[in-house]
Amino acid sequence: MHSSVNRLIKLLATWFGAGLSPVAPGTVGTAAAIPLYLLLARLPLPWYLAFLVIFSVVACWVADRAETIYERHDPGLIVIDEVAGFLLTMAGSTFGWREILTGFLLFRFFDVVKPFPARNIDRQMKNGCGVVLDDLAAGLYACLSLHLVVRFWQ
Repeated sequence: MHSSVNRLIKLLATWFGAGLSPVAPGTVGTAAAIPLYLLLARLPLPWYLAFLVIFSVVACWVADRAETIYERHDPGLIVIDEVAGFLLTMAGSTFGWREILTGFLLFRFFDVVKPFPARNIDRQMKNGCGVVLDDLAAGLYACLSLHLVVRFWQ
């Protein structure tokens, strides 16, 4: 059973293999989050946010276990954190291809730049929560930016 749990952790940590991409695994992982967003996008916002909280807690646990399995802190192949960050980016967004593309680009920007406090979270918390929380911080910046951009579109 232990090996089957490890396989499940690897599957979730790499978001069904997206993190195994030899080029830009974080970007591929973020793109692989879009189908989950599409499944959740029609939920009422409180349900969407409840799912996001539960998903983020599970992602922290998965990332923590995956770091143990891979014996490295925040290896690039762990992309479940990008999934959580993208879901936060899209919270409360209107459902459309422009919003999804803009949210994707904004999240990738903030995830790479890691403005305060994202960079500090990643440096100070050397566990699965640190792996996920820095992406949630980037997702929050991207979410706020996305809502501003959408407001100016109208």
